[in-house]
Order: sequence, then C-alpha cells, then structure tokens
Amino acid sequence: MSIKDLYNEWSSIYDSNENKTRDLDLVATQTVLSRLNYNSVLELGCGTGKNTTWLSENAEHITAIDFSKSMLEKARSKDYKNTVEFVEADLLKSWPIGNQTYDLVTINLVLEHIENLNTIFHQSHRHLKDDGYLFVSELHPFKQFTGSKARFELNNKTNVLEVYSHSVSEFFRAGKSTGFELDILHEWHDKESKKEPNPPRLISFLFKKKKRS
Repeated sequence: MSIKDLYNEWSSIYDSNENKTRDLDLVATQTVLSRLNYNSVLELGCGTGKNTTWLSENAEHITAIDFSKSMLEKARSKDYKNTVEFVEADLLKSWPIGNQTYDLVTINLVLEHIENLNTIFHQSHRHLKDDGYLFVSELHPFKQFTGSKARFELNNKTNVLEVYSHSVSEFFRAGKSTGFELDILHEWHDKESKKEPNPPRLISFLFKKKKRS
C-alpha cells in the first residue's frame, strides 16, 4: 500500500490514537514559532490540521498543503481563527500556488518520507519572502537509525510507512546549499519518560532566508 493510501487510512484515528511523536511535535512547533511574527504561512504536510489551528491564531492567511484527501477532509472540518486555504498536492511535484510568497514555511513530520531534501528546501526558499523563516520538525536521526518509523495500529493490524533516514548534516547541507542560514537547532525529549538514557525523539531546525544584497 502506498504512503498516500496509508495516510488516508490513518486519518480516521490520527487525532485520537496515542502518538507521542505527534504530541511532542505540537509542543516543539508552538515553542519555537511563538517567538516569531508572521502574517502568512505555507504549511507543507498539514495532515488533519494539528498545527494549522494554532498557526491560524497568529497568521492572517495560511496555505496548507497535503497529498492525503482524507487527511485534508479532517483538517477542513475544524475551526480556524483566520483564513486557511487547503490544497491537495504532491510535494515532489510543482506546488500549485503560483508565485505566492510567505513569511513562514513549516514542514512537520514530512521529510522522513522524502528521499531528496534539496527538492523541498529549494521550493521552500522560492516561496519565502526575504528574511522569512523555514521551520522543520522531524523524527530525530537517532530514532531513525535505531529503527523507529512512522506507524499506526488499525483493526488489529500494524501499518508501517516507508521512510528515509536523514542525518543532521543532511539538513544542514540542504539548508546551506539552498541559501538558508540556521537560526535555531533544538532536540526534543519525552519529558514523561522514565527510561535512562532518554534519547531525543524529535529534532527541529529554524532556518532564515538570507536577504538579497
């Protein structure tokens, strides 16, 4: 089953099933982005609108893209404070948003399904205003290298999604080669975990688009 088909199935329980990665990602997003001022957001891989709801409280306009029709249906059913435009599209193809530019681009728990990071970073850079920010939140490479993958239980069946492992240096290289400079890097741990050691679950990057000289 394709990744898109699996996300369509996952949509029925995505907001309600136990998911530590999803919950920590929301914390990471709000913690990092609460320090920024932005009026427009391009949200890549919005899913069921987990982060969209919070982003709409701070941005006047959001363009939220996802390739899963079922995930988008869930997202559209929620309430938003400001304008949200939902777009069904494959991020590996040309994004159907014309020449629009934004103050902020967000990518949450998406790049593990993308083999070539440069493709996404390049298009993100193109659709950002000068001095705009790119926020990336992903499963930590440590978790990936020890075998952790996106998965969910449905109808007594474990569904495991195809993923690509990316090192920290890959994110750095993709950002630098595209014209970004790193503003903040943060590693996120499960605070409630009693396990020792307690390795980080997520890693987040806040990149800034260099202003043209």
